[in-house]
Amino acid sequence: MKNYLLILSLLLTLGSPTAVAQRNKAMTIAFGSCDRQDLPQTIWGTISKDKPDLWIWLGDNIYGDTEDMTVLKAKYDQQFNQPEYKAFRTQVPVIGTWDDHDYGRNDGDKSFGPKKESQQLALDFLQEPAASPRRQQEGIYAAYTYTVGKKRVKVILLDDRYHQDALFRDANKVYQPNPTGDILGEAQWRWLEEQLTNSDADAHIIGSGIQFLAEEHRYEKWANFPVARQRFLALLASTKAKGVLLMSGDRHIGEIAKMTVPSVPYPVYEVTSSGLTHPATNNTGEPNKYRVGPLVNQKHYALFRLRQKGKKLLTTMELKGENGEVFYAEKTVIQ
Repeated sequence: MKNYLLILSLLLTLGSPTAVAQRNKAMTIAFGSCDRQDLPQTIWGTISKDKPDLWIWLGDNIYGDTEDMTVLKAKYDQQFNQPEYKAFRTQVPVIGTWDDHDYGRNDGDKSFGPKKESQQLALDFLQEPAASPRRQQEGIYAAYTYTVGKKRVKVILLDDRYHQDALFRDANKVYQPNPTGDILGEAQWRWLEEQLTNSDADAHIIGSGIQFLAEEHRYEKWANFPVARQRFLALLASTKAKGVLLMSGDRHIGEIAKMTVPSVPYPVYEVTSSGLTHPATNNTGEPNKYRVGPLVNQKHYALFRLRQKGKKLLTTMELKGENGEVFYAEKTVIQ
């Protein structure tokens, strides 16, 4: 009888969520952006082979580009029911944020008229519960916490559209910096500071539709809003956030960047993954002083592979092609 009770106790312990989380000392997060709902999407089967524990949309999840919410809904429905993606999302949990094309207007900002209605359609696509607080706030930002062994990983997804100030292009269609402009809006800034300050996470993965670190290209980027970008980088330092990794989309290219941020005691990496269906194959090179490795101009997606080893969290960042080939990988250690 004693042996029976001992075996039963062991089975109950091993079956508990805490025990399972502690046994699972690895996590694979897949992410990407720039996905046209009307183009072939054979890449989902390849992503499935990596057995991701999570998929993160980083914007341009569809190409809506309309103020007609009936049209926007139809495009979301087309993507949601796309056969390869439908099979994928039934196997892998999905979260995400948006960028301009799924927001509803190319390079859209806070002036976009039906943004409240657009937000609800985006959350429908992400299968956000009807009672979620995310449906009541102004903007699509959200945070999630996951367990990797005994380590905690927080994923923070920002909304770079709902509150973004205007930008202007010159005669050559080059974006000119808005010297006082903002991206997030004060409510989202306060929320982000709280997410970092009061966090017990060992790593923080922060996602935005547009690139955080790149300064030199002519397109949309945080650097077009220098005050907001500096505020963001200063927040990483002042909150003493552990193990920050950045991810972004938008550019139709893939690259990994690495930056030394003042008063942050580790290098900050950014993985840009953009071009699930239509990469910028004509972009064979552009300057980015923070880039490590190659510029990827083929269809691709990205992975964070996280694994606890002792007191450390080993992290591998990968850019992978539609046939599963690794274009580039970079490793870092989070204490």
